[in-house]
Parts: sequence; structure tokens; C-alpha cells
Amino acid sequence: MNMHSILQAGSETIDTPTPKDHQITPRDRRFGRDDDHKPGRWWLNDDPVATAFYNALSLTFPRGEAFFIESVKAFRDVTPEKLQKEIRAFVKQEIIHTREHVALNRRVEEAGYDTSAIEKRVIESLEMTKGRPAIANLGATMILEHFTAIMAQQFIANPHHFANADKETADLWRWHALEEIEHKGVAYDTWLYATKDWTRWQRWKVKSLLMLVITRNFWTNRYTDTLDLLAQDGFTGWRTKRKLLGFLLFTPGVARKIILPWIKFFLPGFHPWNEDDRHLIDLAESEFAAARPDGAQAV
Repeated sequence: MNMHSILQAGSETIDTPTPKDHQITPRDRRFGRDDDHKPGRWWLNDDPVATAFYNALSLTFPRGEAFFIESVKAFRDVTPEKLQKEIRAFVKQEIIHTREHVALNRRVEEAGYDTSAIEKRVIESLEMTKGRPAIANLGATMILEHFTAIMAQQFIANPHHFANADKETADLWRWHALEEIEHKGVAYDTWLYATKDWTRWQRWKVKSLLMLVITRNFWTNRYTDTLDLLAQDGFTGWRTKRKLLGFLLFTPGVARKIILPWIKFFLPGFHPWNEDDRHLIDLAESEFAAARPDGAQAV
């Protein structure tokens, strides 16, 4: 219990499992900017299915992360000072993530893919959030941040996900993953503070319903988007759908491997930092340091 943070603003407090000594550190890194960097059309192990999935996911990030930023910032000034600092660091990290995925998405387009249909779906999804109560958008952000965090755990812990990938692109995903783990509690703690006057039942009911709806939409859209990109490579029909499902559920099976942490979200007393996985942050950072001949720290 002594490792918990007590968030306090005036006389209001909430107890959170976020480690009290935890720091969120924006790392301003750039990937794939060299003129001679040519990752190839299928940059992940020359596998069109794996490449299409990650390209489709990347295409959602610039607008999606702008939505996350605005959803959390809407509550920043009424939260405790410690959480305000964490929100500022969260925002800085997400802005840099957006920049790098804009660059990656540009490379996807330069490889010859038409991304307009995917962009349209993302825009249409975000248009539906306009005019909604701020707490609803914060709830959606809290859910999607949990998705990114549990996928990030896989990306770092299981090297198979990016085996034989273009190094710069794989490094981008691992860097993004370590920062998603690092700030995984920010949106949730903001949600806890914003709903501190709710009953535990009300909070659980709302977040559980949101999770069910968003899970359906998330995987339906990613499946559709991936098939869109694969069709541009001439891969269509039931065999392509079978290969995509095999990629998601069996090898390497990112969708299957996040089922248990997804289920944990529904448990009473859930919090992202109930599992302290900062060792994955250290692991990713040590790999980046080892890859630099001079051992210099990234800035």
C-alpha cells in the first residue's frame, strides 16, 4: 500500500496503484528519416498480412492520439498537481508519437498504398464523438489507452512480433510501446478522479459497457482496414481472411495474447498499474542503448 499514490486536490483524494516514484519521460526520437532508408513494401518479414495490420494500425494514430490528448486535457486543470504533471508528460509523448506515425504513414503512401478509405473511416468515427460529454470521451480514451498498453506489453516482451522487420520501423513500434506502458495509468487516473463522486457500481457499469462497444469497433475496423490494404496487393477472398485471422489469433497471435489482460479490466479494483511492468520499459531502453555504438542516451 505504501507504493500507492494519493492524488489530492483540496480536500478530495483518491488512492491509486500508480507507483508514487514513477516518472513519465518524453523521448524525442526520429525513425526512418535517412534518405537511403528503404524499408520495402512489406517491411515486416516480407509478410503482406503482418505489414498490412501494422500499417492499418499506424494510420489510426495521428487523429486518434489528438483525440486522446484533448480528452485528457479537458480535465487537467481540475486534477491534483501530481496528475497534472503526468498529463503534461502524457501530452508531450503523444505529440511526438503523432509526428512519427505521420512520417511512417507517409512512407506507407509512398510505397503505393491508397489510405484514403481508412482515413475516412477514422474521421467518421471521431466525428461521432463531437458534442458528447467530456466524460464520455475521457472514458473512450481510458479504454483505448488500455488497449495500446496491453498490446505494447506484447510488442516488447515477445520479439516474435517484429522478427525480421525493417529495423527502423520495428524500433519505432518498440519505442512507442515503451512509452505507452510508461503512461498507461494517466487516462485511468484522470477517469478515477473525474468520476470520484460516482458509486463503484456506476463506474464499473459505464467502463464495462464502453469496453464492450469499443472492443467490437476496434477489431472490426482494424480487420476491415487491414483487408483494404491487402486488397491493394491483390490479396482477397476467404484465404486472405483466413491468413489474417491466423496472424491475429495464432502466430504470432497478438489478439489472442491480450485476451487475459483484456478480461482483467472487468475485475473489481482493476487498475493498469496493478501489474508493475516497468521492467519492459527498462528492457526496451537497454536494447536501444545497446544498438547505439557510443551508448549515448536518446534525446
